[in-house]
This record gives sequence, structure tokens and C-alpha cells, in this order.
Amino acid sequence: MIATIKKFILSLILLVIGVAIFNRCSNEVDLYADYKDITIVYGILDVSDDTAWVKITKAYTGPGNALTMAHNSDSSNYPYKLDVSLNGKVNNNDIPAVHFDTITIYNKQEGDSVFYYPKQLMYYSTDNLDVDALYTLKIYTNDTEITSQTPLIGGFTVTYPFNTIDFMFDHDIKWNSVKNGKRYEVTTIFNYKEYLPGTYDDTLKLKLKIETIYTNPVKISKDIDGGESLEIPYTGENFFTELDNKLEKIPNIERWTGLVDIIISSGSEVLHYYIEINDAVAGSLLQEVPQYSNINNGTGILASRHKVIKSTRLSGATEREVVEKMNLGFKYKTK
Repeated sequence: MIATIKKFILSLILLVIGVAIFNRCSNEVDLYADYKDITIVYGILDVSDDTAWVKITKAYTGPGNALTMAHNSDSSNYPYKLDVSLNGKVNNNDIPAVHFDTITIYNKQEGDSVFYYPKQLMYYSTDNLDVDALYTLKIYTNDTEITSQTPLIGGFTVTYPFNTIDFMFDHDIKWNSVKNGKRYEVTTIFNYKEYLPGTYDDTLKLKLKIETIYTNPVKISKDIDGGESLEIPYTGENFFTELDNKLEKIPNIERWTGLVDIIISSGSEVLHYYIEINDAVAGSLLQEVPQYSNINNGTGILASRHKVIKSTRLSGATEREVVEKMNLGFKYKTK
């Protein structure tokens, strides 16, 4: 789910500042007499990822401005390495635990968030996850055990489109829900190649995200048992409109259509409710941000997600429309 991390960063900022303000204002006699750090955890597990990531930080309090303090890694990181593991059960039988190590990433840019940059401390593991397991996250600080549970989400079947996708008429993207999946978001990527005139470069392979064909790209299943038939309608005419608006009209350019990727991302029930609650208060300064959490002895979320990609060709009628009717330099593919 593409926007999930950005939503979390905003929520984490508000949560950290809110906890800091609460701690600073709740004790008028002695500002730090009852201070105890609050562990904040964020983890979204995907069985198809080669690395599992968990972000662990803490709420902080101290003299001065909370935003200024957030730029200091010592203010939100624990000064020691935490004991972090995932303990799984399949049919109530224990499976080998997944242990996490620490790594510092260096890809954060100024303005990504109020927190320190360009490096941030993360917990990670490259151990394989079992899609059938119920996982319990365990984090040990010096005096507290922080826990949370999540099942994982496996693969599921896209039932439309089949071998080709047709944009000459309005249709529905169709699929069957998967066990433990509650929220589904659909994205469409149009792949194409182009050759720029006057160059000797190889054909460029490009991608174009097609957005406005969906009125609402989100679907919520009735339950998390799996097997429910779900669908999201799309407007075929908007596909051509997006191509015309987004592709630059360059004289003598040569382009060829490629596959269309239908990407359906599924999120667990916890992730769904977390997004719903944060969307409900986004942009409002008059509402208190709910502290939705499934972390015991801490706050934050542990959830799961998974995505499937169905790659299909344009229908013959759709390709003819693109090549013969649109002035975008598209040509028929030759063998």
C-alpha cells in the first residue's frame, strides 16, 4: 500500500509530539518525576519480501521544543540494542523464531519528516516467513516486554482481466479475497517502449501509472475468511484520456504498447482500521487523533500486507485505437 508509510510518518509525528506534550503538562510539580519512555512500533510484514522491517522508536520528553528534539537521534532511539523477535505458530505448533538485527539506512532526505536524517536506525531480518503462521512480535527493553500479533496474507487470484484487457468499454477488475485480507487497493500500470528521434540509444522501457479510470480504487471485504468475489469498476474512456494528457507529443517519436499490470494490494484488518482512522481525521485540527494500536505495553501497529500483479496485453481493439486514432507515435509491434 503505497501511501501507508506516509500516513504512518504523519501519525508517528503527531503521536510522539502528543505524548511529549502530555507528559510535560501532566505533572505540574515535578516535570520528570514520573517519566517512563513509551515504545512506538511500526511493522508491516509481507511474506513475499526478502527482508522484514520493524521501526522501533520511543516517545520522549525534555526541555525545549519537541520538533527540535526530534532532529536528534538520541531523543527517539534507545541507547542500546533491543531484543526483537517474531515467534510463529502453525496449527498451535511452534516454528523457529525469526530474530532481528539492527541496520542504519542512509536514504532519508531533509523534509521527509521531522525526524533526523539522512540515516535512521531500523530492525530487520532476512529469515523466511511462513504464510500459514500466526506471528507474535516480542520486544524487550530493560524493564518491559512489548508484544503484538499478526497473521500473514498469501496469494490470491485475479479473475478479470484474462489474457487481454479492453478499454473500449467500461468493465470491472475482479478477484477473489484472500484469508486475513480486509482492504484491497487497485493500481494500473501501462508499460510501453519509446525511441527518441535523433538518438542512438536502445529502446527506452517506461511505465505510466493510470489513475483516473477508477472512481474509488479501494474495496473492503465483508470478512477475512477469503473466497469472496470482489470487483472495482473502471471507465475505459479515461484510459485514452490519461495517455493523451500524460504522454508528451514529440514529433517523429516511436512508441510501442506493452503489458498492462493490474496490481492489487491487500492489507490485514489491523492495517485497514489504522488507515481508516487516520484518513478520517486527516487535515482536521479540530479532532483529536485516535491512538489506534495493537501493541501491548507500547503503541503503534503490527500488520501484514501482500500484493499480486496480473500482467496482460491490450485487447486488439484497444491497441488499434491507440495506434491509429491517437497522435502519440504508437506503432504496431513487428516480429
